[in-house]
Order: sequence, then C-alpha cells, then structure tokens
Amino acid sequence: MRTEELLLNVGPQHPSTHGVFRVIVKLDGEVIREAIPVMGYLHRGTEKLAENLNYTQIIPYTDRMDYVSAMTNNYVLVNAVEKMLQLEIPERAQFLRLIVMELQRIASHMVWWGTYLLDIGAMSPFLFAFRDREIIINLFNELCGARLTYNYMRVGGVKWDAPPGWIDKVREFIPYMRKKLDEYNNLVSGNEIFLARIQGIGKYDAQTAISYGLSGANLRCTGVSWDLRKDQPYCIYDRFEFDVPVGKNGDCYDRYLLRLEEMRQSLRILEQAVAQFPDGGDIMGKAPRVIRPPEGEAYAAIESPRGEIGCYIISRGKQEPFRLKFRRPSFVNLQILPKLLVGETMTNLITILGGIDIVVGEVDA
Repeated sequence: MRTEELLLNVGPQHPSTHGVFRVIVKLDGEVIREAIPVMGYLHRGTEKLAENLNYTQIIPYTDRMDYVSAMTNNYVLVNAVEKMLQLEIPERAQFLRLIVMELQRIASHMVWWGTYLLDIGAMSPFLFAFRDREIIINLFNELCGARLTYNYMRVGGVKWDAPPGWIDKVREFIPYMRKKLDEYNNLVSGNEIFLARIQGIGKYDAQTAISYGLSGANLRCTGVSWDLRKDQPYCIYDRFEFDVPVGKNGDCYDRYLLRLEEMRQSLRILEQAVAQFPDGGDIMGKAPRVIRPPEGEAYAAIESPRGEIGCYIISRGKQEPFRLKFRRPSFVNLQILPKLLVGETMTNLITILGGIDIVVGEVDA
C-alpha cells in the first residue's frame, strides 16, 4: 500500500506537553519515523539574569524553574553558595530543609502520577492525587506563606521556623499517605488496560541511560542504583535509613513503580526526621549580611524528584555571581526522547513522554 509521510505537531497546546513543549513527528501511517523536540516557549534567561542579582535575590527564580519542586531548587542554589563560604548550618535548619525537601518529593510525584494517568485516559487518579497533594501544599503555606513558589531557603539556613504544631501535622500525614499509596497501587498498578498501555514501552538498557546522562527514576529503572542522597550525601541524609528502589526492565512501567516506591521511602525518611526533630535551636547560621563568596567556583548537586539537579557558580568576590549554570534534570533526560519514539506509534508517544516526567519550566529555564 502506498503511503506518504506526514509531519505532525504535538504541542505546544497538547495537555501532555504541559502547555509549552512541542514535538515535531514524521509519521509513516501511525509509525513515528523521526521526532524532533522543540523547546524554548517558556525560556526566561534565569542564568543570565542571575549575573545582575545578589544571591538572595536569585532564590525566587529557582522556584519558577520547577514549579512542582521549588524547595529542592531553592536548596541546590544555597548549598552551592554555602560550599563557597564554608558555612556551618544549624541542626534545626538542617532538619527543616530535609523535611520540606522530602515532602516536596512526594508532592511532585503525586502531580506526576495524577497527570500521567490523566494523559493516558484515567480521570479518577488525577483527582485523588491532587486531593492528597493539597495537604502538603497547606503545610508549606503554613510554613512560608506560599503554595507553589516558596522562596524558603536562605544561605545559612531557612527564612522561617516551623510554627507551633507544624511538626505534629507532618507526623500525622505520614500514616495517612502510606494508606493512600496502597490505594493508589490497588486502583491502578494491576489494571489490565493500564498494563497494556505501559508495559514494555519506552524501553532502554543501563548503558544507554548512562550514555545519555539520565538520572533519577529514568536511570534507576535500568537497574543502576544511583541516588545522590546515598552516594554523595548532602544535608543530613546520611543519618537516616532508606532504600534506593531500582528496576530491571527499563520501561515506562518500571519508572511508574519506582516513583510510587520513592514516595514510600520519602515517608520513611520523614518518619525518622520528625522523631529526631530538635526541640530548639537557631534556624540561621552565621552568614554575612551581604553575601560575597570568595573568588573561585563551586558545584553542588542534589537528588531532585526528576534526578540530579546541579548548580555551578563562578565568583569574583562580589555580591553577584560572575557566572551561574544549572544542570537541569528534565533538560538532560529529554535527550533520549527522539531515540525512544522512533518506531513507536502515536499512541505510545504520550506514554513515553509522560513516563520521562519532565517539567518544561525547568527545561526552558
């Protein structure tokens, strides 16, 4: 049968591209022969703008880079500056930082779980995920007065202490969320329609993942156990017991299961953290009023919900960075998309794209 190749734009208006990401696909019937990601619709020039801002002024820009994981983005910037200043962070501030980062990981994965299932045709999980995520959003609102863009971390500690009763609310959330995760799993994970859509799709091996620089669940789904909280500990993660879940098939289903298990492990960390939370203490270290890191450079990397996010700073001893560069996990993870899509059908495009778990604001930052 004679067929003609067709160029099709997927996005930026398609819901699964989250408004600002576009894929140009070349189709032979239903089969994708070529896929070209097009980004930049949300580009804001964060790294260039930072050259004219002092270090505290840069923190709100990191919120916008990944709008469902702002706390971890706050942390990677201040951690890089603290490395240059060799600051000692108070115990209470370290605990608050760790607690909000793990709450943020759970909230981020719930957004992924709900929207991913919505993209491939399931409505109810989206409603359940956003219902439970709202508890975390409310906790953050009590802590720092914002629901999405928190501007919470500071060089040397955190901006606000936990209000009275806040830690108790976090403690109550842990068993509640464990029960909900079991419900999520029972509702979706064994559904035969869901399995037919996701198992064996978007498959690659460990060597491919490493070659493309993948991180997070996109790397661990191939059997590679690499988590910066374990392998290059930061904050106070080395004090807590938790497992690094890994897959073996390297497909979308493994990536799905890993993120569910990562939420369970985050709850495990939170349970230990609230039990050990110090009764008192400072929330800010002895940071200078005007932050001027010494001349030199530093790189800090942490495990965000999407993988390794890094911040590289060059200082000339002034209150603004000479250069600032973020290693954004979504931007790096997205590189493998054309390889995964070639030979697949249009139906699987949405499954594969959502399985990578990209945040386009972070891709285009």
